[in-house]
Amino acid sequence: MPSHVFEDRSGELPEDGSGTGSVAVDALIHRTRRLRGAVDRVRRDTVADESHPAGRWQRALCELAVHQLDDLGAQLGQLRRGIADGAGHTDGFEDDRDTAPAPYAPAPAPYAGIREPALPGPLGDAPGLAAYEADHAQSSGTLLSRVGSAEWNLLTDAVSWSEELYAILGRPVDSGAMTLDELPSVVHPDDQALLTTLVTGCLVDGRPIDGEFRVVRPDRRVRTVHMMGEPVLGPDGSTASMWAVFRDVSALRRSERAVRESQETLRRRLHAEQAERRMAVEMQEAVLPPWRGSLTFPVGGPAELDVAARYFPSGNADLIGGDWYDALELPTGAYVLSVGDLTGHGVAATSSMAMLLGALRGMAVAGVAPGAVMGHLNHLLETSVQPTLGSAVCCRIDPARQTLTWAQAGHPAPLLFRDGTGWPLTPPDGVLLGATSAPEYEQNDVRLLPGDLLVLHTDGLTRNAAAEESGTARLLGLAPVLSGARDAQDGVRLVAEAFGGAGRQDDACVLVARIGA
Repeated sequence: MPSHVFEDRSGELPEDGSGTGSVAVDALIHRTRRLRGAVDRVRRDTVADESHPAGRWQRALCELAVHQLDDLGAQLGQLRRGIADGAGHTDGFEDDRDTAPAPYAPAPAPYAGIREPALPGPLGDAPGLAAYEADHAQSSGTLLSRVGSAEWNLLTDAVSWSEELYAILGRPVDSGAMTLDELPSVVHPDDQALLTTLVTGCLVDGRPIDGEFRVVRPDRRVRTVHMMGEPVLGPDGSTASMWAVFRDVSALRRSERAVRESQETLRRRLHAEQAERRMAVEMQEAVLPPWRGSLTFPVGGPAELDVAARYFPSGNADLIGGDWYDALELPTGAYVLSVGDLTGHGVAATSSMAMLLGALRGMAVAGVAPGAVMGHLNHLLETSVQPTLGSAVCCRIDPARQTLTWAQAGHPAPLLFRDGTGWPLTPPDGVLLGATSAPEYEQNDVRLLPGDLLVLHTDGLTRNAAAEESGTARLLGLAPVLSGARDAQDGVRLVAEAFGGAGRQDDACVLVARIGA
């Protein structure tokens, strides 16, 4: 009977491996497990005369087939986890142990991670690596073509090698089989002690051999060989001979190494992306001001200017963009409000945003008019090392004149709410920042009244709607509730309740300013 561990008694999956991805891989794992159980049953239940070389050879082939199926099962398990990682089920940082039952988690080979470079020195006259690989490709349909066997008779000193073993070691058949004392001469110097330990344990202590080491072929190529063997005891209980099978696992170990290196590359890339995101977030938090409380106008103007703002992150936490908002009190008693948006995401976008916002503040303090500010920002982006496009709106509120002077660069117009209704301000001419050289940016003046409420926003706020126009209409539809807002912060809350839901496609920000009565 097959082993209860290895034999899968569940029904067969559809022969076509229906489905793709993990479903198809699960079907392959299922069939590999059943085949593994069948081979294990043959290994345990087939009657064979192990005193005869043919019986030992049959048992060795079964052992080797089990090892190969274990390797296949482990690789399919890694493939299944990789598909799950790609679907977002894991973070891609699981260890290399397979989650399948024990047969699919063989212990790692001691030299599985060692590279196999060509050793220095002239090429020999033995068959080259290309010929050997060609032999494997032509006869890949049989198990015998991938393994070789040997037996050493300790009583008669007779040695028997299969032709496949000569091919694995790159030795011509007429060179003759090597004795156990000669065998270390073809083993990599760093692995000779390992081979000696394996053979000594087999001959002296009767322990089976199951290990890997590197061999150096006459053409100076290094191959990784998996050796399995057992002692054959004589009538008196002493070791009479030793048999072994050799499997060239060089290609398998290279594939495993490529998988590990790919995983490490992915791990480093994800680490770099996480570090970049942290830097972008920290830069954004350092540059964007928190929402501001009441800013008092001088005597003779409106009682106060109440300003509040909020940033809305994208539904994808990795997309940290270049949206900004700002409110600045000038030495003249005027106030500058601005919002803007740059293309791109990550450190590049946030660093460009920090550069523009710093330049805008400096020009505003120097008394540069909003239209001229847009022109200078355009030149700054156009000549930047990291060229990008951006949109912005800059508003200067003069309390003494009770006027709003503003300019825009391809940006949604501010919305003015008064007496329970709202409308977008008529935009002056202005193209996107960085789109063209030396454009003209006009500016408009608007009369403000006590109780007026201004809403400045980036286009990401309304882009989640079926059309941006309908999103703007929804924002204007908030006029009745915005008119009843207690202060600017309450106005921001009302906008957030209407537009700040989950699943946002892009980041956005909104700034609300209310002229005090």
